[in-house]
Amino acid sequence: MKIIIDAGHGYNTPGKQSPEGMKEYEFNRETAEFTKFYLEKSKAVTVHFVHEDGRDVPLKERINRATSLGADLYISIHANAFGSGSWHEANGIETFIYLSRPKESLSIAEKVQSELVKATQLKNRGVKTANFQVLRETRCPAILVECGFMTNQKEASLLKTTAYRQKCGESIAKSILAYYNLQADVNPIMYKVQIGAFTEKKNAEALVKRLAKDGYKAIISVQK
Repeated sequence: MKIIIDAGHGYNTPGKQSPEGMKEYEFNRETAEFTKFYLEKSKAVTVHFVHEDGRDVPLKERINRATSLGADLYISIHANAFGSGSWHEANGIETFIYLSRPKESLSIAEKVQSELVKATQLKNRGVKTANFQVLRETRCPAILVECGFMTNQKEASLLKTTAYRQKCGESIAKSILAYYNLQADVNPIMYKVQIGAFTEKKNAEALVKRLAKDGYKAIISVQK
C-alpha cells in the first residue's frame, strides 16, 4: 500500500507561524516523520513524502507526484490558525475531507479524528468538508488533519514539542493501520538515546527537569 504524507507549506511560507515565531512547517515536517515511522512498522506500507525542506512545493506538484506514484491514500498534516496572527481562544482538532464527502475518505477521517482527540485530549471540532486543492484533485482517498491551533497559547506550547508531534504522528498512523486492518511488526527496532552522565545525582535530576520542559520523558539509571 502506497501512502502519501504531505507536510503542509514550507519553512519560508509567509504568515504560517505562531505569534511567538514557531513556523507551522516545523510542526508539520516532524509530525510527518513520526507518521511515516509508525506506518512503516507494517511491511504492507510504503510511505512517500511530497514536501521538501528547501521550498514550499506547489500543491499541483504534490498532487501530480501522488498520482504518478499510484497512491492509495493522501494525508496532509497541518497546524491550525485563526485570525490575523495574534493569540486567539479558538482551539481543538479537526479533520477535513472534500465537499462531496467521499465514503472512504469520510470513514478514514472519522477514525483519525477520534484517535487524535483521544490521544491529545483536545477539543473535538469534528470532521468537516472543504474545497482544498489536495482534497479536490487527488485520485485517491484524501484527508487533511489540523492538529491544534498555533494561535492558541496552550496549544502552541504543545505543537512546538517533539513529544506532542510524536503523539500526533503515532495517532494518525495507528488509525490508518487499524482502518485497513494492517498489522504492525511485533518486534520493531527501538533506538535509545543517552545524554549526560554525572557523578552527582542533583545534576542528573536537573537534566531530567530540563528535558521534561521540552516534552521528553527521561529516567535516571544508576551504574556502579
